[in-house]
Amino acid sequence: MEIDEAVNLTQDRLADEGETMRDLLHHFRNFVSPTLIGETEWADILSRGNTLPISLAALPFGFELPLQDPKPQADFGVSLASGTLSAEFFYECAQNNSKDSTAQIITQIFDQIESEDSDLQEIVGRKLMLEYDIGSANEVAREVPGMFLRPGERPIIGSAGQVDDVSLIVDSLVSSVGWNLDEHERMHVRRAYLAQPKDTRMDSFGVFPSRERSIRLAIMGFKTQTEICNYLNTLGWPGETSVVEEVISRFKERVNIVRSGANIDVRQQGIGPTLGLTLIVKQRYTKDSRYWLDGLTDWDPFLDALSREALVDQAKLHELASWVTKPTTLFGKSARYVLLRGIHHIKLVIEDNQLRKAKAYVFMVLSAALS
Repeated sequence: MEIDEAVNLTQDRLADEGETMRDLLHHFRNFVSPTLIGETEWADILSRGNTLPISLAALPFGFELPLQDPKPQADFGVSLASGTLSAEFFYECAQNNSKDSTAQIITQIFDQIESEDSDLQEIVGRKLMLEYDIGSANEVAREVPGMFLRPGERPIIGSAGQVDDVSLIVDSLVSSVGWNLDEHERMHVRRAYLAQPKDTRMDSFGVFPSRERSIRLAIMGFKTQTEICNYLNTLGWPGETSVVEEVISRFKERVNIVRSGANIDVRQQGIGPTLGLTLIVKQRYTKDSRYWLDGLTDWDPFLDALSREALVDQAKLHELASWVTKPTTLFGKSARYVLLRGIHHIKLVIEDNQLRKAKAYVFMVLSAALS
């Protein structure tokens, strides 16, 4: 069965299990350690889930876990695709409530993806990722989630002359949230692509409508710490690249780092001071049908390396190590499902020229296609 067929089948089956993600998530509490997400924090996630359709569980959804903070909080992320039941839900929300900013933005992006005269679908496919600030909101209302597009259909590679592809994605995201991209932002985005070394790729593009304005770019595939530091210097990143070199070198002494990635924030005045580092121990390819799957011990070496960092909460790290499990069979009202759980990536965050945070991005996904 093709992936799209499996997703559609699963969405149809999930419609018999309930209406919202809350209806589903309350069954999953035993799968999530209270060390990672506490009871109060889980209630906050359920509250957000009550506004989202249960069909979202047919594509990966999950949590951003701050490993540097002993408080058991998390942000919540989901994926959806145009032309699906989940997309229909947001179109109905947009039609029924013109003040539903999230639905309005999603439908604008999907309209651009499905437009006959747009190349956007050829680059990013039909999928959109949403990231809801819940644990990280610090009691400040952040109603509209971050929006992310990934060029999985036509990867954007350094030195491949794809400036127009980069501009198309950024223009689509920025216009959908009601921003006007000014000439300075456009110039900095173009420079971020043109400065990429050969064989690196621009992995994702994001905007956060409820945060301070910026455009989040994830550039993956740097071969050495010198290569990534030269890139940051070329862009005029205001931090100390010697700190980046030291962090990467420290981890390379403990574990085999295949490649590394940088998350940068493009602002009107240039590149923001916060840097996200992703150290890759297993090369992933977006178009691989097994992209989301890991072996049960694939993450052990990196988690062991991370355990030697003083900022990491060891209790959380211990629980994170057991997140990756074998596929689990679940029985619903009208179907049998397979639940997959795994770690997508771990991001190290450098702020004020110090390693300040370590965030684990973990996922779940359900499938009713058991062939």
